Amino acid sequence: MNLFYQPEIRNGILNLDAEESRHAVRVLRMKEGGAIELTDGNGYFYSATITFANPKKCEFEIVGKRNVPKRDFEIHIAMAPTKNMDRMEWFVEKATEIGIDEITFLLTKNSERKAINLDRIKKIATSALKQSQQAWLPIINTIIPFKDILTASSNQKFIAYVDASNPKHLQALAEKAKSYLVLIGPEGDFSKEELSMALQYGFEKVSLGTNRLRTETASIVAVHTLRLVNQPPMNTILI
Repeated sequence: MNLFYQPEIRNGILNLDAEESRHAVRVLRMKEGGAIELTDGNGYFYSATITFANPKKCEFEIVGKRNVPKRDFEIHIAMAPTKNMDRMEWFVEKATEIGIDEITFLLTKNSERKAINLDRIKKIATSALKQSQQAWLPIINTIIPFKDILTASSNQKFIAYVDASNPKHLQALAEKAKSYLVLIGPEGDFSKEELSMALQYGFEKVSLGTNRLRTETASIVAVHTLRLVNQPPMNTILI
């Protein structure tokens, strides 16, 4: 079933916005009495019935509500935005589908992009949320100076830095059921000064593998690695 997004349900707003209404009524041809599923992006799914199938303001009434508890771990990726917006948007889409809690964009010494369209990025994340049938929309922050991320709170803090002395892979250092913050640099990587600052603030230097990865690829690898670290063991079937 198609999942719709209405973040203001908890504030009593029981209609879809114009874009969602148009999709429901014009594209899906939904009518009064039709059943829809919604999420508020804040941990809840709602079952609802359409009461007014207007393509500009589709109204509904709630008939059921289900809470999805947060996971016992959190993933925060802080990355330098790529010069090519398509690649950055691809990361946001795929990371949301995989499952990420927060994304922050960094202004570093070697950053190729100093501004982003935050509204478009959030729209892409919302679309990915609906596509992957999730109830928690990741927090997406705008660009901040590199030094501002250093004091962010997290159980484990890592900086992915490409050199020959990376001691361990992220997978080896990440512990289960923690909050993680991983810094991913631009194409030219973090400067040595930025690496030094991060280490002074308690970040651990990690590798993401032996291959040289683009910024958005490294960010996806970090998200997927942390998801795998927290993957519950599969039930073993003995025959």
